[in-house]
Amino acid sequence: MHRTIALLLSFLLVSSSAGVLSQQQPTVPPIRTPGAPGQENEPSIPPEMQKAMEKKANEQRHADLKRDTDRLLKLSTELKEYVDKTNENVLSLDVIKKADEIEKLAHSVKTKMRGSY
Repeated sequence: MHRTIALLLSFLLVSSSAGVLSQQQPTVPPIRTPGAPGQENEPSIPPEMQKAMEKKANEQRHADLKRDTDRLLKLSTELKEYVDKTNENVLSLDVIKKADEIEKLAHSVKTKMRGSY
C-alpha cells in the first residue's frame, strides 16, 4: 500500500512539471489537402483556423491535466489518511475503493499526457 502511494506521488511530481506539459502536442486531425486521392468531397481547413483549433485543444488538455492532477493529489492524501487510521489486521474497504479511483484517474492522466483522449 505504501508503495502505491509512493508511486502515485512520484507520478504526480513528474506529471505536474511545466516542461512535460508544455512539450505535448495536441491531437487535432491533420489538415487534408485538396485534390488528394479519395478526398475530393472533404473540405479543407484553413491553416489559421487549424492553428487556432490546435491551440484551443492544447489549452483544454492542459486545463484537464491540471484539474486531474489536483484531484490525484487530493485522493492520494485521503488514501494516506485512511491507511494511517488502519492497523495491520484491518484494511478498510474505503482504502481499496480510493486506491482503485486513484489508479483509474492516473491512467486517464497518463493517456491525456500522451495526447490521446
